[in-house]
Amino acid sequence: MTEKTAHIHWEGSGKTAVGNISTETGALKDYPYGFASRFEDDRRGSNPEELLAAAHAACFTMAFSFACEKAGWKTTEIDTRASIRLSKQGEGFVIDHIQLTMEASIAGINDAQFQEIAAMAKRDCPLSKALASVPEIALQATLRTTLQTTVQTNTTP
Repeated sequence: MTEKTAHIHWEGSGKTAVGNISTETGALKDYPYGFASRFEDDRRGSNPEELLAAAHAACFTMAFSFACEKAGWKTTEIDTRASIRLSKQGEGFVIDHIQLTMEASIAGINDAQFQEIAAMAKRDCPLSKALASVPEIALQATLRTTLQTTVQTNTTP
């Protein structure tokens, strides 16, 4: 069993307040966030949805890699992007859609096997399970084709 922690320090009230995010590993140390970085276009801070997207993409990617290994396939490269949509609902907001977009290179696997493992990884990823209340978690998985080149040597004198 493992437990991870983060700490938030928040000063002020409402839209003018500012906060700082810190994680136990130090990956984030007093990183700013607030209304402007969450609901406007202020790129000087982060926001909960961005952090959740990063966490979900990381969790899914690891789950996919482990599932491939368990099935006998070796992943050589995986790139995953997660997009989280925060929508207004009544007086508040909800996360109503998550899009996972993954591209991977795996020698020898066919697309049907690849898609099956990707779907299983999405279903079994701990963060996908934690986010089960989100109405839609979509996955677009693309198997990258790898070009295999054969070097021929001339054996005639």
